[in-house]
Amino acid sequence: MAQDRFVEVYSQGVTNVRKIIVDTQTGVNYLLMSSNMTGGSGITVLVDVEGKPVVTPLGENDPVALGQLLDRE
Repeated sequence: MAQDRFVEVYSQGVTNVRKIIVDTQTGVNYLLMSSNMTGGSGITVLVDVEGKPVVTPLGENDPVALGQLLDRE
């Protein structure tokens, strides 16, 4: 089975949804926002305080690198 290229690692909200998505090949984090009230959505690279892209280090057995959802508990 092929691994997923993008994995959702965080989700918040029901009507106004915010999600963090990680690219399993590069480790780059993306912020996805959508609103059911307006029908709008957008995605952008998540950046740190210095304006650099947030990159999740991907290890060999890392759940993100394996394309698996992280435990949210």
